Amino acid sequence: MKKKSNKQLLEMLRNMAEGLGETFAPFCEVVVHDLSNPKNAIYAIENNLSGRQVGQSVTELGLARIRDPEYPAVISNYANTFSDGRKVKSTSIGVKDESGEYVAALCLNVDLTLFQSFQGAISQFTRIDDREVHESLDTGAGHSERIHARIDEFAASRATSSRSLKPADRKQLVQELKKAGFLEIRRGAEIAAAHMGVSRATVYSDAK
Repeated sequence: MKKKSNKQLLEMLRNMAEGLGETFAPFCEVVVHDLSNPKNAIYAIENNLSGRQVGQSVTELGLARIRDPEYPAVISNYANTFSDGRKVKSTSIGVKDESGEYVAALCLNVDLTLFQSFQGAISQFTRIDDREVHESLDTGAGHSERIHARIDEFAASRATSSRSLKPADRKQLVQELKKAGFLEIRRGAEIAAAHMGVSRATVYSDAK
């Protein structure tokens, strides 16, 4: 009887996940976890951004709830990361059964890439000194941040993310990076390629 009750609960959460996923697409992934089945915990996943699949095992947070019924039911807006390095803002909501044990969780993972692009674009727009910098490019730790910012600003101007650029737009961007000297610094092409989600060979090809 308990198993049937949990099934009904999970189906209800699946419907909620579908609605939330459609409402906040394409920025928010919504996942339903079956905490009564930790080895195959992912029950449903809507607007899949993480690349995970139904049937995969429980996360560390899920294990913590299974072990401790007193674990907080709601953990909101915590920093997270997808496997490819994209920054994520996550919220996890634990659901208990009548006995007070956690049996499910509804989790939202917001991809911050596009929003960070908008933030970069706004920062660029409001900057008073708009001179392009060529000679101050160094080979220190800061150059990756400058490359990322330049790419994000370009993507935001086209209302998209660095990893969703159309091939023609990406080629234009790479040409601009080359002209500004970003591809001449150490690992510049590699850094740009990783941020756009393409191969280094693709960047070299676009730069021609």
